[in-house]
Amino acid sequence: MIALIQRVTRASVTIDNQITARIDAGMLALIGVQRPDTHESVVQLAEKMLGYRVFEDDQGKMNRDIRQGGGQLLLVPQFTLAADTHKGRRPGFSSAASPQQANELFDTLVSTVSRESITVARGTFGADMQVALINDGPVTFWLETRRSV
Repeated sequence: MIALIQRVTRASVTIDNQITARIDAGMLALIGVQRPDTHESVVQLAEKMLGYRVFEDDQGKMNRDIRQGGGQLLLVPQFTLAADTHKGRRPGFSSAASPQQANELFDTLVSTVSRESITVARGTFGADMQVALINDGPVTFWLETRRSV
């Protein structure tokens, strides 16, 4: 699984001109699911995202994770993160999970992180979403779980 995480001062998802999800200060995570991903991948990614230190401590160093930083989390499914961009000028999606597998694993990820003591919002799988954010820093990281082959 892939997560492109961004520390934000606010972020939102709009579908059909209606804001369906929004957070204040925290982390926006765009989530890509690949074919080899499993429930183990979900656990690994959840632990990595929740424990990644992107929030500043009292000395201005990125030493706090989302739980310590008091932030909120917005999870947005984005299958294009699983694209193969190594050849040519058009992305290939053969490595992306099927919609059924991706939706199931995304829902599991939402459930897993929702057990934490943080506010969690989510985008809608398969919807045409407009994602708005103010990247704080900017701070952006690419996280990926180990792949089984």
